Amino acid sequence: MTKTHNSDAMQKLLEIMQQLRAPDTGCPWDQQQTWSSLFPFTLEEVHEVGAAIDNNDPAELCDELGDLLFQIVFYCEIAKEQGHFEFDTVAETISNKMIRRHPHVFTDKKYNSEAEQKADWETIKQQEREQKRPGSDDNYFADILQSQPALMRSVKLKKRAARFGFDWHEWQQVVEKVREELNEVVDCVSLNEGEERIEEEVGDLLLSVANLAHQLKVPPENALRKANNKFERRVNRLRQILEIDGESSNYSDEALDIAWQTVKSEEKELL
Repeated sequence: MTKTHNSDAMQKLLEIMQQLRAPDTGCPWDQQQTWSSLFPFTLEEVHEVGAAIDNNDPAELCDELGDLLFQIVFYCEIAKEQGHFEFDTVAETISNKMIRRHPHVFTDKKYNSEAEQKADWETIKQQEREQKRPGSDDNYFADILQSQPALMRSVKLKKRAARFGFDWHEWQQVVEKVREELNEVVDCVSLNEGEERIEEEVGDLLLSVANLAHQLKVPPENALRKANNKFERRVNRLRQILEIDGESSNYSDEALDIAWQTVKSEEKELL
């Protein structure tokens, strides 16, 4: 396999993007795209990267990372056309940020412990936030944007609150909180308190579960994605066992449960 120098490969990709967006000779679809219209595709590409990692497939991961890189180049080309910034600006900005956040690597600064390094990392990030959003002291979480996945945001909110001591100290305490929130959901449903109240209590339950995951050092977004994949795999196998065609529902709960347990047993035998 012939290796292409990084700068040559990157330049080729940037030129391809320019051709796709060219007003007279480019692709009509690419010409019509905006930052907003691209965003759903970007999220899809991120999840496909996650799927490649879950499958432990290097070739697939390489392909999906290329798709994700193309999305970044796309955003940069639109920004360049509008006179905002270009790809080199993005690359230079992140390079400067990484150098700034790793003084122990790029300067003579030394840390006595990992905890000291982490504390300095957070200090540097806080300084960056204050420069980005001056006067936002009224909202301690102003830079943790609403647009990111809710599970991911819940962990970031928790980590930020933990900086001034508002945090659980033992995972067992969070387990009790999960049970408490689950009981409140059950009570709310039993008392028929309405959809809004049930939604509120379910939200509290999900937040406590996300907190438990973080306390156990489990990224909840990753955990849920893998659980979704496992459920999909198991249900497909269940359909094979029962020879379900289409969406036929002529199966008893007992038959479905037996098939489900069979699927789980098969998986255990493969471990």
